[in-house]
Amino acid sequence: QLQFVESGGGLVQPGGSLRLSCAASGFSLDQYAIGWFRQVPGSDREGISCISATGDSTNYANSVKGRFTISRDNAKNTVYLQMNSLKPEDTGAYLCVVVIPRMVQTICAPFVPASWGQGTQVTVSS
Repeated sequence: QLQFVESGGGLVQPGGSLRLSCAASGFSLDQYAIGWFRQVPGSDREGISCISATGDSTNYANSVKGRFTISRDNAKNTVYLQMNSLKPEDTGAYLCVVVIPRMVQTICAPFVPASWGQGTQVTVSS
């Protein structure tokens, strides 16, 4: 199984910033397209952003375009999500997972079944 460790979440005021990290555990990340997803209790898991294996293709949900930036450092085996101008509706658990590479430019779609980790909690509140 491809396992990830997410980190970087926390409590932040509206308008603040966070940078999330998604580190691969026990395998090399550089062959895989990776996506960030948000889970809110009582709602379906939502695709936020994804990036191709080489980093040359990215995709963002309309709700985060212009505020979030996904990037990767394959040498560090890590994918990042820079979150700026945070809003209360950005609150949730953020998880990363391998996504279908040919769909990155269209939609962030995980393979099924997906191996979901614990995620990192982001809370945006004053």
